[in-house]
Amino acid sequence: MSWKSIADLLGGEGEVALIGAPMEAGSVTPGRCDLAPETIRRALRRVSTYDIDAGMELGIAVHDRGDVAVAGLSPADGFEPIRVAVAAAARQRLTLLLGGNNAVTRPAAHGLGVPLESVGLITLDAHFDMRETDGGPMNGNPIRCLLEDGLPGWNICQIGLAPWANTAAMHRDAQAAGIGIFTLAECKAQGIDAVLDRALARLAHREILMVDFDIDVIDRAQCPGAPGARPGGMPAEMFFAAARRLAAESRVRLVDLTEFDPSLDVSDVTALVAARWVAEVLAGFSRR
Repeated sequence: MSWKSIADLLGGEGEVALIGAPMEAGSVTPGRCDLAPETIRRALRRVSTYDIDAGMELGIAVHDRGDVAVAGLSPADGFEPIRVAVAAAARQRLTLLLGGNNAVTRPAAHGLGVPLESVGLITLDAHFDMRETDGGPMNGNPIRCLLEDGLPGWNICQIGLAPWANTAAMHRDAQAAGIGIFTLAECKAQGIDAVLDRALARLAHREILMVDFDIDVIDRAQCPGAPGARPGGMPAEMFFAAARRLAAESRVRLVDLTEFDPSLDVSDVTALVAARWVAEVLAGFSRR
């Protein structure tokens, strides 16, 4: 029997949309995150559509809408093209946005087509992403930018925040804004399902949810192609479980994957993690 891969699900129609946003400019640590969308698409050929554990065969059609023309653009200049691309995918029930660096998260939130007050944002990230905005938007400040844009802090839950990866000032600012803070230690002690239960309960009254999956939340040994990943990070299995669980939520309209730099990858480890993330998102969506 011929091998069927996740790549075979990509086409011109479908209730799930996939968009590449190859943005690299504006990174705190310059690299080649712009290579990520195409690298992930290639890696999808190596991921089967069959989950032996769940006895699940994925047959979801995914509309690959191509890449937004943001390569080389600053986050400020790339804002509108990404917002428009996300808005154009609104008829699909779920959009997968492949970054690119974490600056893509802000325009994606604006592209959902509802006031920011109605949006709930969950991040899986080692970092608060609360750097100052006096130098403009960049991959280190999408959360602060969104707060300044009018997204209420109470609408935000940040999961997987790591020790030795943030500042006390950012922590204080996140607390003052009312952001739900869930550390990596809590995820490991309580389990990711318990943490997600708390986050989803907190956001129960938000009509639309989006999830920012910053791949640097994963342990660096399992994710060498993420420049911000640290030793002792989130196990990849926990990351995958979170992707499947959150994609099953009907209110989740958009998920993004950010901060993968293929130029740093070793033996395609991070590319395969990213490709498996796509499979887990589709598996979760199929449960709706």
